[in-house]
Amino acid sequence: MPPPLPQSSRLSTGIAGLDDIMGGGLTPGRLYLVEGTPGAGKTTLGLQFLLEGRARGERGLFITLSETNEELEAVAASHGWSLDGIDFFELTSAENLSSPDREVTLLHPWEVELGETIQLITDQADRVAPTRVVFDSVSEMRLLAEEPLRFRRQVLALKQFFAARKATVLLLEELILNGNGRDLQLLSLSHGVIRLERWTLDFGGARRRVEITKMRGTTSREGWHDYKIRTGGIEVFPTLVAAEHVISFIGEPVPSGLTELDSLLDGGPLRGTSTLLTGPAGSGKSTLMLQYACAAAARNEHCVIYEFEERIGTLLVRAAKLGLDLQAHIKTGLVTLRQVDPAQIAPGEFAHIIRKEVEENGARLVVIDSLNGYLSSMPQEKQLVLQLHELLAYLNQQGVLTFLVNPQHGVVGSLQTSLDLSYLADTVMLLRFFEAEGRIRKALSIIKNRGGAHEDRIREYRIDTHGLRVGEPLTMFRGVLTGTPAYTGDIDPLLEGRGANRT
Repeated sequence: MPPPLPQSSRLSTGIAGLDDIMGGGLTPGRLYLVEGTPGAGKTTLGLQFLLEGRARGERGLFITLSETNEELEAVAASHGWSLDGIDFFELTSAENLSSPDREVTLLHPWEVELGETIQLITDQADRVAPTRVVFDSVSEMRLLAEEPLRFRRQVLALKQFFAARKATVLLLEELILNGNGRDLQLLSLSHGVIRLERWTLDFGGARRRVEITKMRGTTSREGWHDYKIRTGGIEVFPTLVAAEHVISFIGEPVPSGLTELDSLLDGGPLRGTSTLLTGPAGSGKSTLMLQYACAAAARNEHCVIYEFEERIGTLLVRAAKLGLDLQAHIKTGLVTLRQVDPAQIAPGEFAHIIRKEVEENGARLVVIDSLNGYLSSMPQEKQLVLQLHELLAYLNQQGVLTFLVNPQHGVVGSLQTSLDLSYLADTVMLLRFFEAEGRIRKALSIIKNRGGAHEDRIREYRIDTHGLRVGEPLTMFRGVLTGTPAYTGDIDPLLEGRGANRT
């Protein structure tokens, strides 16, 4: 195999993420197949390819055999594009190429029609002399040819015609997923194959993904990659590979601003690690992560909190009641709160958003609240674990401290979680309820800390209008983690309200 072309010699498609997974773009002067299901965005991709050429001063030709110029203008207008400077050649029906009273004695009418169609295309190409060409779609040519051998000869002739003129060609092809919908002849004739897919979930928006199934002479990023069609065109989110993003950093402890809490982790969780906050609903998981986020913002570090479940307004009100001025940090830009709708976002897009926050905005602390919401964005659990593992590895190698909020089912007794990711986290904080003196209380313990030493005792903690407090070890109780502890001593170590008197 010849060595891959340098990126400077590649031809950009106008879609940065697509260029990335192809190793920099397309090899110039070759013929490529873009196959996709209906609604996958083949025409949009073709238009972006030509618009990118126009921006680089290259001549572009769009040959449409199925759509009218008005329909293409409508597609462009929906994205805010102007197609000025791009040549269009419309062949809506090959039947119009010959007169109705023409007599054909030795050849079938479809043979004449296909031959004249190809001749018209090549004549137009000679007049325009394009650098980039898009055919939309070759399915119409196949219908005209009727015979597979004749269709192959015509495609091969077009390939040689444009190769001699050093033009890069995209053939758009409708892909019907019925088990035998792929045309193997087109696959073999093409220098590369880009496959687009669109499918609809049981709930939420449609999902789209792209795969480079073939690319001669170069290395592409294998597998499926999420993409979206927005106003402005297609945006591709390359699958995250953590090994490609490694930087040097000092893995120092990250303090919470509370001496008692930091002492549980020998100063705090380390930079470049992930911390799992797990416990039942209402046990204070979000409060703990807010404490760390506000402390980081006070040190002028950028923090990003992704809320899958709780409304941002509710979170702001709760933070204010705890004495945490989260709103002030948001105004300064040190804290970013993002509401995420799991029904409308793909995991690849979510990883792409986090990458931008880290690499472009310098985020040093990232919170995902919660993993249940993230799980909803991808029903296949195995894929979820793989993508989350890669995302955490990336954040760790960027020196980012990550907090993962993982709700458990139940309140007391045996608690379970829908997804056990404790083995992925470097630090695990377990929050539990327990009952004492007829009051529901909260207990905090550190289950593990790969970054160093940690306290193995269980402590009570309390959340009130003055914030979060961590008390003394619960040495006078047994069975706190079960939710039904047995009292073995006095009650002095228990936390009460600030300023409250014991009676």
